[in-house]
Amino acid sequence: MLRTHTCGQLTAHEAGTEVTLCGWVNSRRDHGKLIFIDLRDRWGLTQVTMIPRDLGDDYQKAKGLRSEFVLAVTGTVNKRPEGTVNPKMPTGEIEVIASQLEVLNPSLTPPFETNDDTEVTEEMRLKYRYLDLRRPKVFRNFLSRSRLYQVIRSFLNSRDFIECETPILTKSTPEGARDYLVPSRLNPGEFYALPQSPQLFKQIFMVSGVERYYQIAKCFRDEDLRADRQPEFTQLDLEMSFIDEEDIYGLFEALMAAIFKELKGIDLKTPFPRMSHAQAMERYQSDKPDLRKETNTEFAFLWVTEFPLFKYNDEEKRWESEHHPFTNVVPGDVSRLDGTDLNNIRSRAYDLVLNGTEIGSGSIRIHDQKLQEKIFSIIGIEKEEAQKRFGFLLEAFQYGAPPHGGFAFGIDRLLAIVAGQDSIREMIAFPKTQKAFCPLSSAPSPVDKKQLEELGIVVKKAK
Repeated sequence: MLRTHTCGQLTAHEAGTEVTLCGWVNSRRDHGKLIFIDLRDRWGLTQVTMIPRDLGDDYQKAKGLRSEFVLAVTGTVNKRPEGTVNPKMPTGEIEVIASQLEVLNPSLTPPFETNDDTEVTEEMRLKYRYLDLRRPKVFRNFLSRSRLYQVIRSFLNSRDFIECETPILTKSTPEGARDYLVPSRLNPGEFYALPQSPQLFKQIFMVSGVERYYQIAKCFRDEDLRADRQPEFTQLDLEMSFIDEEDIYGLFEALMAAIFKELKGIDLKTPFPRMSHAQAMERYQSDKPDLRKETNTEFAFLWVTEFPLFKYNDEEKRWESEHHPFTNVVPGDVSRLDGTDLNNIRSRAYDLVLNGTEIGSGSIRIHDQKLQEKIFSIIGIEKEEAQKRFGFLLEAFQYGAPPHGGFAFGIDRLLAIVAGQDSIREMIAFPKTQKAFCPLSSAPSPVDKKQLEELGIVVKKAK
């Protein structure tokens, strides 16, 4: 190993010990014959003192050090002299008197300093994201993300869920947001789609007898961007068999309580309040009301239930699914599907709202073949079209589909709220701008003409 300790580890207990540290030069102070540097790694900072008599020939290297040089330093841990202890640093009681210095890599002068106080434009931050991630407050966001994943996996694994993967290259089933399409070289003129969610595959897992599935899933939507949207995002996706809404509510309330306890040290009050969609619209004129003022709980959760099953598309003069066409109907409203008035037919769909932001949604699914066909027919998907778009799911339903339901919540959105950030871009390692552009890699970008020819694609120039 190059190093024996991290830069956030050493205390007075290690005084007199020879150690080797590795990291980046956070700052450098030259006091004539004494050079001090703060050496930084992901765990913290350690002051390294460089004296000519101790460093010997390596002292000349010390005189050329600059910010962000990568070093390996060997030396002896020393208690700092009285009056020089820094109580703001975990390692503030000690310094390392260097006896050997190796420059592992020099650095250009960074376009901005990597400390929390630096004011930098978002465009500059994203272009040099690898430098931005060295800033402690930015890096903390990604520690939170890692801890969140650990809580999720530990919680669900202990409740007999199976972590599964679903395809990234899948079938385009346009409904709602636009798909990202991927041309197939081996099947000219045909396309895959990147998944907007693992919806169909997780329902097939239920037919398979998995019963309790989850996945931390990458999803893709080609839609106009806002502060809480990205073309690619991450969600916790979950499905269960032989359950009803109460099972979903109880499970996710317990999961949120575990998450907030780990990430914020907060004991959430459960159960969360509930409100039907009709009640929310009547009281707040919103299906995602912010209840913080009413509850005084920094984090106000709310279940919004019984969304309308359909919405009317005025442009196309037809009914559409409010959520998606696999959402079940409140039993008392099933008979209304045979009528002409489809307004306010209640679905078994539910959203979880936090501080006025929808962070997740789900529903009890349709598992009955005839009911599924009726819903398709109402929204203008006749048998032939349904078979073309969803045939593999419908066929699976003929082999003993259990009652099932699920939920998914946006990990990026939840983390942004927990961290007090206005944009989910702060919680994503390498995000896109609002024009779906990556300043770091310059994606999207033109591709070689030969690649297009192999795919049988001709690109028209933009007007």
